[in-house]
Amino acid sequence: MSIDFGSNISLDEAASLIVSIPDNIFLLEGEPGIGKSSIMKSLKAKLGDGYAYAYFDCAQKDLGDIAMPAPNRELRVTEYFPNAALQLQTGKPVVIMLDEFAKAPPPVQNMLHPLLEEHNRRLGDVALTDGSIVFLTSNLSTDGVGDVIKGHTLNRVTKVRVAKPDSDQWLGWAVNNNIDPVVMAWVKQFPQALSSYTEGGQGDNPYIYNPKAMQKSYVSPRSLSRSSNIVSKREHISSNALTAALSGTIGEAAARDMQAFIAYQDQLPTWDSIIASPKSAALPTSAGACAVLIFGAIAKVTKETMTPLMAYLERFEPEWQATFAINIAKNPSKQSIAFTSSAFGNWMQENEDLL
Repeated sequence: MSIDFGSNISLDEAASLIVSIPDNIFLLEGEPGIGKSSIMKSLKAKLGDGYAYAYFDCAQKDLGDIAMPAPNRELRVTEYFPNAALQLQTGKPVVIMLDEFAKAPPPVQNMLHPLLEEHNRRLGDVALTDGSIVFLTSNLSTDGVGDVIKGHTLNRVTKVRVAKPDSDQWLGWAVNNNIDPVVMAWVKQFPQALSSYTEGGQGDNPYIYNPKAMQKSYVSPRSLSRSSNIVSKREHISSNALTAALSGTIGEAAARDMQAFIAYQDQLPTWDSIIASPKSAALPTSAGACAVLIFGAIAKVTKETMTPLMAYLERFEPEWQATFAINIAKNPSKQSIAFTSSAFGNWMQENEDLL
């Protein structure tokens, strides 16, 4: 069954909304593990050092973690002392992320509620510095993970649904964030691993989060990053430990299939042989091995090895050549190598129709 939640936006679009319309309180809803908590990194890049930044995990907090009354003996009154984690003491405008707000106990939600006011935004009797920004995150109500927000709170926020990235979007992120080539290759070959249960026809998808199924682990952008940590250290652990760790991170079905991609490593020529003899070095024979080699080449290529690598890649099917070109162009640490390479430039001119 397809569930229609209306329009979805990307994490980058959500960050632009928050920055562009600071007077609104945005509530970002999305499936578990899609990267909602990472949006603070995008906000820092957009807003810079003129702001203080406060990440506040509401689901793990109690009232004493937010603020405490302290006596003013001279005036014989109590004053409100906010937790330093909220960064109100800095004097700067502050960007406050109330993560997992909908999982917080009702008293915690009530105590944080003054931060959501349109005017006189405050925590207790401590006003936020002018220009401060507050936003919330939560899971979808259909995720079945206990998210509850009262109606009067919802009327104070602008609720938007953040989409789960598809495989192409995730790969664009992965090439910039040191994800192991084996994991990227697996996602390239199994794009359904980043489908959403809210889409039609996903009832039998063994990889994804499904609130109707009993699951201990599943594939998400977050768990793929964790699986990369495991795969990248596979030389130091036993095969049994690798299987157990992957199963406990991305689920048994994904772990079993990803191990096949690890085995593809045995089919690949060495990097030295590719660079020394690009016209005669062995080519991988399966799609999975091609994917592992392509993403591994992006990670390894240098200015000195770009020309022989391009000579080698020109022996691949056009699909794989295009995959290399598109993904290296997205990688900030590698794109300068590509764009200053005459071999890459010549390939681009001759293969515009592939891009």
